Amino acid sequence: MASQSLRQLKSFVADREKSKQYIKWLMHYTSPFKFRIGGMMAVRLFMTYISIYAALISRQLVDTASQGKTEATVYLIFAGVMIAQLVIQVCLDLASAMINEKYSFGIRKQVYDKLLCSVWIGTQRFHTGDMMTRMTSDAGNIANGMVNVIPDIIILLVQLVSVFVTLFYFSPVLAISALFLTPIGVVLSWVLGRILKRYQVKVQETETAYRSFIQESLANLLVVKAFNGEEHFSERLTELRENRFYWVWKKNKLGAATSFVMNGTFSLGYMLAFLYAATQIAKGNITYGTLTLFITLFSRIQSPIVALVSKFSGAVSILASAGRVMEIQAIPLEERREIAEMSGAVGVEISDLSFAYDRALIGAGSKKTEIENTSNDVLSHVSLKINPGEFVAVMGKSGIGKTTLVRILLYFLQTDRGNIVYRDINGHEAHVNGAVRSFISYVPQGNTLFSGTIRENLLLGKGDATEEEMEEALRIADCLDFLKDLPDGLETRVGEKGVGLSEGQAQRLAIARAVIRKSPFIILDESTSALDEDTEKQVMQGICALNPRPTCLLVTHRKSVLNYCDREIVISNKSITE
Repeated sequence: MASQSLRQLKSFVADREKSKQYIKWLMHYTSPFKFRIGGMMAVRLFMTYISIYAALISRQLVDTASQGKTEATVYLIFAGVMIAQLVIQVCLDLASAMINEKYSFGIRKQVYDKLLCSVWIGTQRFHTGDMMTRMTSDAGNIANGMVNVIPDIIILLVQLVSVFVTLFYFSPVLAISALFLTPIGVVLSWVLGRILKRYQVKVQETETAYRSFIQESLANLLVVKAFNGEEHFSERLTELRENRFYWVWKKNKLGAATSFVMNGTFSLGYMLAFLYAATQIAKGNITYGTLTLFITLFSRIQSPIVALVSKFSGAVSILASAGRVMEIQAIPLEERREIAEMSGAVGVEISDLSFAYDRALIGAGSKKTEIENTSNDVLSHVSLKINPGEFVAVMGKSGIGKTTLVRILLYFLQTDRGNIVYRDINGHEAHVNGAVRSFISYVPQGNTLFSGTIRENLLLGKGDATEEEMEEALRIADCLDFLKDLPDGLETRVGEKGVGLSEGQAQRLAIARAVIRKSPFIILDESTSALDEDTEKQVMQGICALNPRPTCLLVTHRKSVLNYCDREIVISNKSITE
Protein backbone atom coordinates (compact mmCIF):
# COMPACT_ATOMS: atom_id res chain seq x y z
CA MET A 1 0.00 0.00 0.00
CA ALA A 2 2.82 2.34 0.91
CA SER A 3 4.64 1.63 -2.34
CA GLN A 4 1.48 2.36 -4.33
CA SER A 5 1.06 5.71 -2.56
CA LEU A 6 4.70 6.50 -3.26
CA ARG A 7 4.22 5.74 -6.98
CA GLN A 8 1.15 8.01 -7.08
CA LEU A 9 3.13 10.79 -5.40
CA LYS A 10 6.00 10.40 -7.88
CA SER A 11 3.54 10.44 -10.77
CA PHE A 12 1.93 13.63 -9.51
CA VAL A 13 5.31 15.36 -9.08
CA ALA A 14 6.34 14.25 -12.57
CA ASP A 15 3.12 15.59 -14.07
CA ARG A 16 3.53 18.85 -12.19
CA GLU A 17 7.06 19.31 -13.51
CA LYS A 18 5.86 18.57 -17.03
CA SER A 19 3.01 21.06 -16.60
CA LYS A 20 5.56 23.70 -15.59
CA GLN A 21 7.43 23.05 -18.84
CA TYR A 22 4.19 23.37 -20.80
CA ILE A 23 3.31 26.64 -19.09
CA LYS A 24 6.78 28.07 -19.75
CA TRP A 25 6.48 27.10 -23.42
CA LEU A 26 3.00 28.65 -23.64
CA MET A 27 4.25 31.90 -22.12
CA HIS A 28 7.01 32.04 -24.72
CA TYR A 29 4.53 31.64 -27.59
CA THR A 30 2.07 34.11 -26.05
CA SER A 31 4.66 36.85 -25.57
CA PRO A 32 4.08 38.57 -28.98
CA PHE A 33 0.35 38.88 -28.17
CA LYS A 34 0.55 39.79 -24.49
CA PHE A 35 -0.33 43.46 -24.94
CA ARG A 36 -3.32 42.74 -27.17
CA ILE A 37 -4.62 40.02 -24.86
CA GLY A 38 -3.98 42.29 -21.87
CA GLY A 39 -5.89 45.12 -23.55
CA MET A 40 -8.87 42.87 -24.16
CA MET A 41 -8.79 41.72 -20.54
CA ALA A 42 -8.76 45.34 -19.35
CA VAL A 43 -11.84 46.12 -21.46
CA ARG A 44 -13.62 43.03 -20.17
CA LEU A 45 -12.79 43.97 -16.58
CA PHE A 46 -14.25 47.39 -17.28
CA MET A 47 -17.39 45.65 -18.56
CA THR A 48 -17.57 43.67 -15.31
CA TYR A 49 -17.85 46.89 -13.33
CA ILE A 50 -20.32 48.27 -15.85
CA SER A 51 -22.53 45.23 -15.29
CA ILE A 52 -22.39 45.76 -11.51
CA TYR A 53 -23.24 49.42 -12.04
CA ALA A 54 -26.17 48.36 -14.26
CA ALA A 55 -27.45 46.12 -11.45
CA LEU A 56 -27.31 49.05 -9.02
CA ILE A 57 -29.19 51.25 -11.48
CA SER A 58 -31.83 48.55 -11.97
CA ARG A 59 -32.36 48.55 -8.19
CA GLN A 60 -32.95 52.28 -8.26
CA LEU A 61 -35.33 51.96 -11.22
CA VAL A 62 -37.44 49.31 -9.52
CA ASP A 63 -37.60 51.25 -6.24
CA THR A 64 -38.64 54.50 -7.92
CA ALA A 65 -41.17 52.65 -10.09
CA SER A 66 -42.69 50.91 -7.04
CA GLN A 67 -43.21 54.39 -5.52
CA GLY A 68 -45.00 55.58 -8.66
CA LYS A 69 -42.13 57.79 -9.74
CA THR A 70 -40.04 57.91 -12.91
CA GLU A 71 -36.61 59.47 -13.39
CA ALA A 72 -35.79 60.08 -17.05
CA THR A 73 -32.10 60.56 -16.32
CA VAL A 74 -31.84 57.15 -14.67
CA TYR A 75 -33.67 55.52 -17.60
CA LEU A 76 -31.28 57.16 -20.07
CA ILE A 77 -28.23 56.09 -18.06
CA PHE A 78 -29.56 52.54 -17.84
CA ALA A 79 -30.24 52.43 -21.60
CA GLY A 80 -26.82 53.92 -22.34
CA VAL A 81 -25.09 51.33 -20.18
CA MET A 82 -26.92 48.46 -21.89
CA ILE A 83 -26.11 49.79 -25.40
CA ALA A 84 -22.47 50.35 -24.41
CA GLN A 85 -22.25 46.75 -23.20
CA LEU A 86 -23.59 45.46 -26.53
CA VAL A 87 -21.23 47.59 -28.63
CA ILE A 88 -18.18 46.74 -26.54
CA GLN A 89 -19.02 43.02 -26.65
CA VAL A 90 -19.25 43.07 -30.46
CA CYS A 91 -15.87 44.79 -30.67
CA LEU A 92 -14.38 42.29 -28.23
CA ASP A 93 -15.71 39.37 -30.26
CA LEU A 94 -14.13 40.74 -33.45
CA ALA A 95 -10.82 41.45 -31.76
CA SER A 96 -10.80 38.02 -30.12
CA ALA A 97 -11.45 36.27 -33.44
CA MET A 98 -8.58 38.09 -35.18
CA ILE A 99 -6.10 37.56 -32.32
CA ASN A 100 -7.11 33.90 -32.13
CA GLU A 101 -6.47 33.46 -35.85
CA LYS A 102 -3.10 35.23 -35.75
CA TYR A 103 -2.05 33.31 -32.65
CA SER A 104 -2.97 29.89 -34.09
CA PHE A 105 -1.32 30.73 -37.43
CA GLY A 106 1.78 31.86 -35.54
CA ILE A 107 2.04 28.45 -33.87
CA ARG A 108 1.40 26.62 -37.14
CA LYS A 109 3.99 28.73 -38.94
CA GLN A 110 6.64 28.14 -36.28
CA VAL A 111 5.92 24.40 -36.15
CA TYR A 112 5.99 24.26 -39.97
CA ASP A 113 9.32 26.12 -40.06
CA LYS A 114 10.63 23.80 -37.35
CA LEU A 115 9.72 20.75 -39.44
CA LEU A 116 11.40 22.26 -42.51
CA CYS A 117 14.63 22.92 -40.63
CA SER A 118 14.73 19.79 -38.43
CA VAL A 119 16.64 16.61 -39.12
CA TRP A 120 14.64 14.69 -41.70
CA ILE A 121 14.64 11.35 -39.91
CA GLY A 122 13.26 13.03 -36.78
CA THR A 123 10.15 14.10 -38.68
CA GLN A 124 9.60 10.52 -39.88
CA ARG A 125 8.63 9.45 -36.36
CA PHE A 126 5.29 11.17 -36.98
CA HIS A 127 2.67 10.23 -39.54
CA THR A 128 1.80 13.07 -41.91
CA GLY A 129 -1.78 13.05 -40.62
CA ASP A 130 -0.51 13.24 -37.04
CA MET A 131 1.63 16.27 -37.85
CA MET A 132 -1.35 17.91 -39.56
CA THR A 133 -3.53 17.31 -36.47
CA ARG A 134 -0.91 18.84 -34.21
CA MET A 135 -0.52 21.85 -36.50
CA THR A 136 -4.29 22.42 -36.89
CA SER A 137 -6.41 21.00 -34.08
CA ASP A 138 -3.82 21.24 -31.31
CA ALA A 139 -2.63 24.67 -32.42
CA GLY A 140 -6.27 25.80 -32.46
CA ASN A 141 -6.81 24.49 -28.93
CA ILE A 142 -3.75 26.36 -27.70
CA ALA A 143 -4.74 29.60 -29.42
CA ASN A 144 -8.31 29.48 -28.13
CA GLY A 145 -7.04 28.63 -24.65
CA MET A 146 -4.50 31.43 -24.39
CA VAL A 147 -6.64 34.07 -26.12
CA ASN A 148 -10.01 33.15 -24.58
CA VAL A 149 -10.00 30.45 -21.90
CA ILE A 150 -7.17 31.70 -19.64
CA PRO A 151 -8.31 35.36 -19.83
CA ASP A 152 -11.86 34.11 -19.15
CA ILE A 153 -10.68 32.37 -15.98
CA ILE A 154 -8.91 35.51 -14.77
CA ILE A 155 -11.94 37.68 -15.58
CA LEU A 156 -14.29 35.23 -13.84
CA LEU A 157 -12.15 35.29 -10.71
CA VAL A 158 -12.19 39.09 -10.69
CA GLN A 159 -15.95 39.05 -11.29
CA LEU A 160 -16.42 36.63 -8.42
CA VAL A 161 -14.49 38.85 -6.01
CA SER A 162 -16.11 42.09 -7.20
CA VAL A 163 -19.67 40.79 -7.08
CA PHE A 164 -19.08 39.10 -3.72
CA VAL A 165 -17.86 42.36 -2.19
CA THR A 166 -20.87 44.24 -3.59
CA LEU A 167 -23.37 41.63 -2.37
CA PHE A 168 -21.64 41.39 1.01
CA TYR A 169 -22.12 45.13 1.41
CA PHE A 170 -25.91 44.73 1.07
CA SER A 171 -26.35 41.24 2.59
CA PRO A 172 -23.50 39.32 4.25
CA VAL A 173 -25.76 36.28 4.69
CA LEU A 174 -26.50 35.93 0.96
CA ALA A 175 -22.90 36.64 -0.03
CA ILE A 176 -21.49 33.95 2.26
CA SER A 177 -24.16 31.42 1.29
CA ALA A 178 -23.50 32.04 -2.42
CA LEU A 179 -19.79 31.54 -1.92
CA PHE A 180 -20.27 28.45 0.21
CA LEU A 181 -20.29 26.21 -2.84
CA THR A 182 -16.98 27.55 -4.22
CA PRO A 183 -14.79 24.94 -2.46
CA ILE A 184 -16.97 22.21 -3.97
CA GLY A 185 -16.37 23.61 -7.46
CA VAL A 186 -12.61 23.94 -6.88
CA VAL A 187 -12.18 20.40 -5.52
CA LEU A 188 -14.38 18.94 -8.26
CA SER A 189 -12.41 20.82 -10.92
CA TRP A 190 -9.08 19.56 -9.59
CA VAL A 191 -10.26 15.95 -9.48
CA LEU A 192 -11.91 16.04 -12.89
CA GLY A 193 -9.05 17.93 -14.48
CA ARG A 194 -6.70 14.95 -14.29
CA ILE A 195 -9.31 12.68 -15.86
CA LEU A 196 -10.24 15.25 -18.51
CA LYS A 197 -6.62 15.71 -19.51
CA ARG A 198 -6.31 11.98 -20.18
CA TYR A 199 -9.55 11.99 -22.15
CA GLN A 200 -8.44 15.04 -24.15
CA VAL A 201 -5.20 13.30 -25.16
CA LYS A 202 -7.21 10.24 -26.24
CA VAL A 203 -9.58 12.44 -28.27
CA GLN A 204 -6.62 14.06 -30.05
CA GLU A 205 -4.98 10.69 -30.67
CA THR A 206 -8.17 9.29 -32.22
CA GLU A 207 -8.46 12.39 -34.40
CA THR A 208 -4.88 11.82 -35.52
CA ALA A 209 -5.68 8.18 -36.31
CA TYR A 210 -8.65 8.85 -38.57
CA ARG A 211 -7.08 11.91 -40.23
CA SER A 212 -3.94 9.91 -40.96
CA PHE A 213 -6.01 7.04 -42.34
CA ILE A 214 -8.02 9.35 -44.62
CA GLN A 215 -4.91 11.19 -45.83
CA GLU A 216 -2.98 8.00 -46.54
CA SER A 217 -5.86 6.15 -48.23
CA LEU A 218 -6.66 9.12 -50.48
CA ALA A 219 -2.98 9.55 -51.36
CA ASN A 220 -2.93 5.88 -52.43
CA LEU A 221 -6.43 5.75 -53.91
CA LEU A 222 -5.31 3.83 -56.99
CA VAL A 223 -3.92 1.04 -54.81
CA VAL A 224 -7.16 0.89 -52.82
CA LYS A 225 -9.21 0.58 -56.00
CA ALA A 226 -6.78 -1.84 -57.66
CA PHE A 227 -7.26 -4.34 -54.82
CA ASN A 228 -11.03 -3.78 -54.58
CA GLY A 229 -10.45 -2.38 -51.12
CA GLU A 230 -13.26 0.19 -51.13
CA GLU A 231 -15.47 -1.73 -48.72
CA HIS A 232 -12.60 -2.70 -46.42
CA PHE A 233 -11.31 0.89 -46.17
CA SER A 234 -14.83 2.21 -45.60
CA GLU A 235 -15.31 -0.26 -42.75
CA ARG A 236 -11.91 0.63 -41.30
CA LEU A 237 -12.84 4.32 -41.27
CA THR A 238 -16.07 3.44 -39.46
CA GLU A 239 -14.04 1.55 -36.82
CA LEU A 240 -11.79 4.57 -36.32
CA ARG A 241 -14.84 6.82 -36.11
CA GLU A 242 -16.44 4.56 -33.48
CA ASN A 243 -13.25 4.65 -31.43
CA ARG A 244 -13.20 8.44 -31.63
CA PHE A 245 -16.89 8.65 -30.71
CA TYR A 246 -16.16 6.47 -27.67
CA TRP A 247 -13.59 8.88 -26.26
CA VAL A 248 -15.51 12.00 -27.27
CA TRP A 249 -18.57 10.51 -25.55
CA LYS A 250 -16.61 9.75 -22.37
CA LYS A 251 -15.15 13.26 -22.28
CA ASN A 252 -18.48 14.99 -22.95
CA LYS A 253 -20.35 12.67 -20.58
CA LEU A 254 -17.98 13.57 -17.78
CA GLY A 255 -18.39 17.25 -18.58
CA ALA A 256 -22.19 16.93 -18.72
CA ALA A 257 -22.33 15.08 -15.41
CA THR A 258 -20.18 17.74 -13.80
CA SER A 259 -22.37 20.52 -15.19
CA PHE A 260 -25.52 18.72 -13.97
CA VAL A 261 -24.20 18.39 -10.42
CA MET A 262 -22.87 21.94 -10.28
CA ASN A 263 -25.91 23.54 -11.94
CA GLY A 264 -28.28 21.53 -9.75
CA THR A 265 -26.44 22.62 -6.64
CA PHE A 266 -26.44 26.25 -7.70
CA SER A 267 -30.10 26.13 -8.70
CA LEU A 268 -30.88 24.95 -5.19
CA GLY A 269 -28.83 27.81 -3.80
CA TYR A 270 -30.59 30.28 -6.10
CA MET A 271 -34.00 29.03 -4.91
CA LEU A 272 -32.99 29.37 -1.24
CA ALA A 273 -31.67 32.88 -1.89
CA PHE A 274 -34.95 33.83 -3.56
CA LEU A 275 -36.95 32.49 -0.61
CA TYR A 276 -34.70 34.35 1.83
CA ALA A 277 -35.12 37.63 -0.08
CA ALA A 278 -38.90 37.13 -0.31
CA THR A 279 -39.02 36.62 3.47
CA GLN A 280 -37.07 39.84 3.97
CA ILE A 281 -39.59 41.73 1.80
CA ALA A 282 -42.47 40.28 3.81
CA LYS A 283 -40.81 41.57 6.98
CA GLY A 284 -40.25 44.94 5.36
CA ASN A 285 -36.47 44.74 5.72
CA ILE A 286 -35.72 45.31 2.01
CA THR A 287 -37.35 46.95 -0.99
CA TYR A 288 -38.34 45.33 -4.27
CA GLY A 289 -35.36 47.02 -5.92
CA THR A 290 -33.05 45.47 -3.35
CA LEU A 291 -34.67 42.07 -4.06
CA THR A 292 -33.82 42.51 -7.75
CA LEU A 293 -30.26 43.45 -6.83
CA PHE A 294 -29.92 40.42 -4.52
CA ILE A 295 -31.10 37.97 -7.13
CA THR A 296 -28.93 39.55 -9.85
CA LEU A 297 -25.77 39.62 -7.75
CA PHE A 298 -26.39 36.16 -6.28
CA SER A 299 -26.60 34.65 -9.77
CA ARG A 300 -23.48 36.57 -10.77
CA ILE A 301 -21.56 34.94 -7.95
CA GLN A 302 -22.73 31.49 -8.93
CA SER A 303 -22.26 32.00 -12.68
CA PRO A 304 -18.47 32.56 -12.44
CA ILE A 305 -18.15 29.43 -10.30
CA VAL A 306 -20.06 27.33 -12.85
CA ALA A 307 -18.10 28.91 -15.69
CA LEU A 308 -14.80 28.28 -13.91
CA VAL A 309 -15.60 24.58 -13.69
CA SER A 310 -16.42 24.44 -17.41
CA LYS A 311 -13.37 26.52 -18.33
CA PHE A 312 -11.11 24.24 -16.36
CA SER A 313 -11.48 21.47 -18.93
CA GLY A 314 -10.43 24.00 -21.57
CA ALA A 315 -7.34 24.87 -19.54
CA VAL A 316 -6.49 21.17 -19.30
CA SER A 317 -6.90 20.85 -23.08
CA ILE A 318 -4.33 23.61 -23.54
CA LEU A 319 -1.71 21.64 -21.60
CA ALA A 320 -2.54 18.41 -23.44
CA SER A 321 -2.24 20.12 -26.85
CA ALA A 322 0.89 22.00 -25.79
CA GLY A 323 2.54 18.69 -24.93
CA ARG A 324 1.74 17.30 -28.37
CA VAL A 325 3.09 20.38 -30.16
CA MET A 326 6.19 20.39 -27.95
CA GLU A 327 6.99 16.87 -29.16
CA ILE A 328 7.35 18.35 -32.65
CA GLN A 329 9.42 21.22 -31.29
CA ALA A 330 11.74 18.74 -29.57
CA ILE A 331 13.03 17.40 -32.91
CA PRO A 332 16.66 18.57 -33.22
CA LEU A 333 17.46 21.22 -35.79
CA GLU A 334 19.49 20.22 -38.80
CA GLU A 335 23.11 21.31 -38.71
CA ARG A 336 23.98 23.95 -41.29
CA ARG A 337 27.47 25.41 -41.43
CA GLU A 338 28.88 28.05 -43.72
CA ILE A 339 30.81 26.41 -46.55
CA ALA A 340 33.27 27.61 -49.13
CA GLU A 341 31.86 28.54 -52.53
CA MET A 342 32.32 25.60 -54.86
CA SER A 343 33.43 26.13 -58.46
CA GLY A 344 33.47 23.64 -61.32
CA ALA A 345 32.59 20.00 -60.74
CA VAL A 346 32.50 18.72 -57.16
CA GLY A 347 33.61 15.27 -56.01
CA VAL A 348 33.08 13.50 -52.69
CA GLU A 349 35.16 11.26 -50.46
CA ILE A 350 33.57 8.88 -47.93
CA SER A 351 35.82 7.41 -45.27
CA ASP A 352 34.99 4.48 -42.97
CA LEU A 353 31.25 5.24 -42.94
CA SER A 354 28.82 3.12 -40.89
CA PHE A 355 25.13 3.78 -40.52
CA ALA A 356 22.23 2.22 -38.57
CA TYR A 357 18.71 3.62 -38.47
CA ASP A 358 18.25 3.03 -34.74
CA ARG A 359 21.33 5.11 -33.89
CA ALA A 360 20.12 7.85 -36.25
CA LEU A 361 16.66 7.85 -34.65
CA ILE A 362 18.09 8.16 -31.15
CA GLY A 363 20.25 11.03 -32.36
CA ALA A 364 17.11 12.65 -33.80
CA GLY A 365 15.38 12.71 -30.44
CA SER A 366 13.63 9.33 -30.31
CA LYS A 367 13.74 7.34 -27.09
CA LYS A 368 15.27 3.88 -27.12
CA THR A 369 11.92 2.46 -26.03
CA GLU A 370 10.35 3.86 -29.23
CA ILE A 371 12.76 1.92 -31.46
CA GLU A 372 12.00 -1.71 -32.09
CA ASN A 373 15.16 -2.67 -33.97
CA THR A 374 18.42 -3.40 -32.24
CA SER A 375 21.59 -1.77 -33.57
CA ASN A 376 22.02 -3.15 -37.06
CA ASP A 377 24.20 -1.39 -39.62
CA VAL A 378 22.79 -0.85 -43.09
CA LEU A 379 26.22 0.30 -44.26
CA SER A 380 29.38 -0.78 -42.44
CA HIS A 381 32.88 0.69 -42.79
CA VAL A 382 32.20 2.02 -46.27
CA SER A 383 34.83 4.07 -48.08
CA LEU A 384 34.37 5.61 -51.54
CA LYS A 385 35.93 8.38 -53.59
CA ILE A 386 34.17 10.03 -56.52
CA ASN A 387 36.31 12.47 -58.47
CA PRO A 388 34.96 15.79 -59.81
CA GLY A 389 33.24 15.28 -63.15
CA GLU A 390 32.86 11.49 -62.83
CA PHE A 391 29.62 9.67 -63.66
CA VAL A 392 29.25 6.80 -61.18
CA ALA A 393 26.49 4.19 -61.18
CA VAL A 394 25.34 2.70 -57.88
CA MET A 395 23.78 -0.75 -58.21
CA GLY A 396 22.60 -3.50 -55.91
CA LYS A 397 19.53 -5.42 -54.82
CA SER A 398 16.43 -3.59 -53.62
CA GLY A 399 16.64 -2.62 -49.95
CA ILE A 400 20.41 -3.07 -49.82
CA GLY A 401 21.17 0.57 -48.90
CA LYS A 402 21.45 2.53 -52.16
CA THR A 403 18.87 5.18 -51.24
CA THR A 404 20.27 5.26 -47.70
CA LEU A 405 23.67 6.19 -49.13
CA VAL A 406 22.06 8.96 -51.19
CA ARG A 407 20.26 10.35 -48.15
CA ILE A 408 23.50 10.35 -46.17
CA LEU A 409 25.27 12.26 -48.94
CA LEU A 410 22.43 14.79 -48.94
CA TYR A 411 22.52 14.95 -45.11
CA PHE A 412 18.91 13.82 -44.82
CA LEU A 413 20.36 11.10 -42.59
CA GLN A 414 23.09 11.87 -40.07
CA THR A 415 25.70 9.30 -39.10
CA ASP A 416 28.01 9.39 -36.09
CA ARG A 417 30.57 7.04 -37.62
CA GLY A 418 32.75 8.00 -40.56
CA ASN A 419 33.55 11.12 -42.53
CA ILE A 420 32.19 12.71 -45.73
CA VAL A 421 33.98 15.58 -47.49
CA TYR A 422 33.05 17.30 -50.78
CA ARG A 423 35.88 18.81 -52.86
CA ASP A 424 35.75 20.86 -56.04
CA ILE A 425 38.35 20.91 -58.82
CA ASN A 426 40.17 23.79 -57.08
CA GLY A 427 40.55 21.92 -53.79
CA HIS A 428 37.84 23.76 -51.83
CA GLU A 429 36.36 21.46 -49.16
CA ALA A 430 32.97 21.17 -47.45
CA HIS A 431 32.26 18.64 -44.72
CA VAL A 432 28.79 17.19 -45.04
CA ASN A 433 26.00 19.23 -43.42
CA GLY A 434 22.67 20.70 -44.52
CA ALA A 435 24.39 23.47 -46.50
CA VAL A 436 25.94 21.08 -49.06
CA ARG A 437 22.53 20.78 -50.73
CA SER A 438 23.12 24.27 -52.11
CA PHE A 439 25.41 22.75 -54.76
CA ILE A 440 23.61 19.41 -55.25
CA SER A 441 20.68 18.69 -57.58
CA TYR A 442 18.59 15.70 -56.60
CA VAL A 443 15.96 13.70 -58.46
CA PRO A 444 14.35 11.25 -55.99
CA GLN A 445 12.47 8.08 -56.77
CA GLY A 446 8.83 8.23 -57.77
CA ASN A 447 6.61 11.09 -58.81
CA THR A 448 7.67 14.21 -56.91
CA LEU A 449 5.79 16.98 -58.74
CA PHE A 450 3.64 19.44 -56.79
CA SER A 451 0.13 20.52 -57.70
CA GLY A 452 0.27 23.74 -59.72
CA THR A 453 1.63 24.74 -63.09
CA ILE A 454 4.57 23.12 -64.83
CA ARG A 455 6.33 26.49 -64.67
CA GLU A 456 5.93 26.59 -60.88
CA ASN A 457 7.43 23.12 -60.60
CA LEU A 458 10.43 24.14 -62.68
CA LEU A 459 10.97 27.35 -60.69
CA LEU A 460 11.29 25.27 -57.54
CA GLY A 461 14.68 24.26 -58.96
CA LYS A 462 15.71 27.85 -59.62
CA GLY A 463 13.37 30.63 -58.59
CA ASP A 464 14.86 33.28 -60.91
CA ALA A 465 15.27 31.06 -63.99
CA THR A 466 14.82 32.81 -67.34
CA GLU A 467 12.70 31.52 -70.22
CA GLU A 468 15.90 30.50 -72.01
CA GLU A 469 17.15 28.55 -68.99
CA MET A 470 13.81 26.76 -68.64
CA GLU A 471 13.77 25.86 -72.32
CA GLU A 472 17.36 24.54 -72.12
CA ALA A 473 16.54 22.36 -69.08
CA LEU A 474 13.40 21.04 -70.77
CA ARG A 475 15.39 20.24 -73.91
CA ILE A 476 18.01 18.29 -71.93
CA ALA A 477 15.25 16.32 -70.16
CA ASP A 478 13.51 15.67 -73.52
CA CYS A 479 10.30 17.49 -72.46
CA LEU A 480 9.81 19.93 -75.34
CA ASP A 481 7.89 17.56 -77.62
CA PHE A 482 5.18 16.60 -75.15
CA LEU A 483 4.93 20.19 -73.82
CA LYS A 484 3.97 21.33 -77.33
CA ASP A 485 0.97 19.00 -77.21
CA LEU A 486 -0.28 20.42 -73.90
CA PRO A 487 -2.93 23.14 -74.34
CA ASP A 488 -1.26 25.69 -72.05
CA GLY A 489 2.39 24.68 -72.34
CA LEU A 490 4.31 25.72 -69.23
CA GLU A 491 1.12 27.12 -67.71
CA THR A 492 -0.57 23.72 -67.81
CA ARG A 493 -1.80 22.85 -64.33
CA VAL A 494 -1.13 19.40 -62.91
CA GLY A 495 -2.61 17.76 -59.85
CA GLU A 496 -0.94 16.35 -56.76
CA LYS A 497 2.01 14.13 -57.76
CA GLY A 498 1.66 15.24 -61.36
CA VAL A 499 -1.88 13.98 -61.99
CA GLY A 500 -2.64 14.72 -65.65
CA LEU A 501 0.79 13.61 -66.85
CA SER A 502 2.20 10.17 -67.51
CA GLU A 503 4.81 8.77 -65.13
CA GLY A 504 7.48 9.22 -67.79
CA GLN A 505 6.51 12.85 -68.40
CA ALA A 506 6.50 13.60 -64.68
CA GLN A 507 9.90 11.95 -64.31
CA ARG A 508 11.39 14.01 -67.14
CA LEU A 509 10.03 17.24 -65.62
CA ALA A 510 11.64 16.28 -62.30
CA ILE A 511 14.95 15.85 -64.14
CA ALA A 512 14.49 19.25 -65.82
CA ARG A 513 13.80 20.79 -62.39
CA ALA A 514 17.14 19.41 -61.19
CA VAL A 515 19.11 20.32 -64.31
CA ILE A 516 17.94 23.94 -64.27
CA ARG A 517 19.94 24.53 -61.08
CA LYS A 518 23.17 23.92 -62.98
CA SER A 519 24.61 22.24 -59.90
CA PRO A 520 28.14 20.79 -59.95
CA PHE A 521 26.87 17.57 -58.33
CA ILE A 522 23.78 15.68 -59.52
CA ILE A 523 22.13 12.67 -57.87
CA LEU A 524 19.64 10.64 -59.91
CA ASP A 525 17.85 7.98 -57.82
CA GLU A 526 16.11 5.60 -60.24
CA SER A 527 15.23 8.71 -62.23
CA THR A 528 14.87 7.02 -65.62
CA SER A 529 12.90 3.97 -64.47
CA ALA A 530 9.69 5.11 -66.19
CA LEU A 531 11.39 6.07 -69.47
CA ASP A 532 11.63 3.94 -72.58
CA GLU A 533 15.07 3.12 -73.95
CA ASP A 534 15.16 5.85 -76.61
CA THR A 535 13.97 8.58 -74.21
CA GLU A 536 16.43 7.45 -71.56
CA LYS A 537 19.21 7.69 -74.15
CA GLN A 538 18.20 11.25 -75.08
CA VAL A 539 18.08 12.34 -71.41
CA MET A 540 21.41 10.74 -70.48
CA GLN A 541 23.13 12.21 -73.54
CA GLY A 542 21.78 15.63 -72.59
CA ILE A 543 23.13 15.36 -69.03
CA CYS A 544 26.51 14.07 -70.25
CA ALA A 545 26.77 17.05 -72.62
CA LEU A 546 26.34 19.62 -69.83
CA ASN A 547 29.12 22.21 -69.81
CA PRO A 548 30.78 22.46 -67.37
CA ARG A 549 30.45 18.74 -66.81
CA PRO A 550 28.98 17.97 -63.38
CA THR A 551 29.65 15.00 -61.17
CA CYS A 552 26.75 12.56 -61.41
CA LEU A 553 25.75 9.75 -59.07
CA LEU A 554 23.16 7.44 -60.66
CA VAL A 555 21.27 4.90 -58.54
CA THR A 556 19.84 2.40 -61.00
CA HIS A 557 18.88 -1.16 -61.77
CA ARG A 558 19.21 -0.61 -65.53
CA LYS A 559 22.34 -1.90 -67.23
CA SER A 560 21.74 0.51 -70.12
CA VAL A 561 22.70 3.45 -67.90
CA LEU A 562 26.19 1.99 -67.47
CA ASN A 563 27.04 3.08 -71.03
CA TYR A 564 27.16 6.68 -69.78
CA CYS A 565 29.11 6.03 -66.56
CA ASP A 566 32.83 6.07 -65.85
CA ARG A 567 32.51 3.57 -63.04
CA GLU A 568 30.04 1.13 -61.50
CA ILE A 569 29.90 0.41 -57.78
CA VAL A 570 27.79 -2.29 -56.16
CA ILE A 571 26.41 -2.29 -52.62
CA SER A 572 26.20 -5.73 -51.05
CA ASN A 573 26.69 -7.12 -47.55
CA LYS A 574 26.71 -3.58 -46.13
CA SER A 575 29.82 -2.64 -48.11
CA ILE A 576 30.78 -1.19 -51.51
CA THR A 577 32.71 -2.93 -54.27
CA GLU A 578 33.61 -1.75 -57.78
